[in-house]
Amino acid sequence: MKHGKKYSESAKLVEHLKLYDTAEALDLCTKTGKAKFDETVEVHVRLGVDSRHADQQVRGAVVLPNGTGKKVRVAVFAKADKAQAALDAGAEIVGAEDLMERIQKEGFMEFDVVIASPDMMGVVGRLGKILGPRGLMPNPKAGTVTPDVAKAVQEAKAGKIEYRLDKTNIIHCPIGKVSFGVEKLQQNFDTLLGAIVKAKPAAAKGQYVKSCVVATTMGPGIKINPGRFI
Repeated sequence: MKHGKKYSESAKLVEHLKLYDTAEALDLCTKTGKAKFDETVEVHVRLGVDSRHADQQVRGAVVLPNGTGKKVRVAVFAKADKAQAALDAGAEIVGAEDLMERIQKEGFMEFDVVIASPDMMGVVGRLGKILGPRGLMPNPKAGTVTPDVAKAVQEAKAGKIEYRLDKTNIIHCPIGKVSFGVEKLQQNFDTLLGAIVKAKPAAAKGQYVKSCVVATTMGPGIKINPGRFI
């Protein structure tokens, strides 16, 4: 695969076989983010579990102390008082059957997070084939199915992110922007990894964190020593 000039320049800063400590890796991230936009810093964690087994699933949500640096558009399925509470908390879109039809018939997808009160899951369930593949289906484990929709909206706006295994047993999550600087990125990184380590399934055997890589949107991967998470 041929990379551009900026990527090649960034790659020269990284020793590809070296396992960095977190602060050094994040410092390198801020130096390798050379794009004209404020690049997102992403973490990719490979776990020693098998996501095909229900008792080895790793999934949850955590509020990053410094947010993600991204403006989050929140859609809420709720009625009556809960609908008003969601609007008061800052949700951009609030609805019920009308919102479901808008998504189904008009292809409306101008939101980043979907939250639902429990009584609305019968309606939201009909959108499974649309929201599911996009990772937008509300889920109690992620705190996006809850009677307290206002709190869920506030957390989403504050920088709550969901983490879950993909089919290759890797978790991919944003932890902020290059402009955050090392200290804020480190706080977000520690919060995310702390949550992932805490979520270790009882059925997991052997080394839990197999590898950990940080990278900017357009930059090279920087390996972090997984030994610190054991």
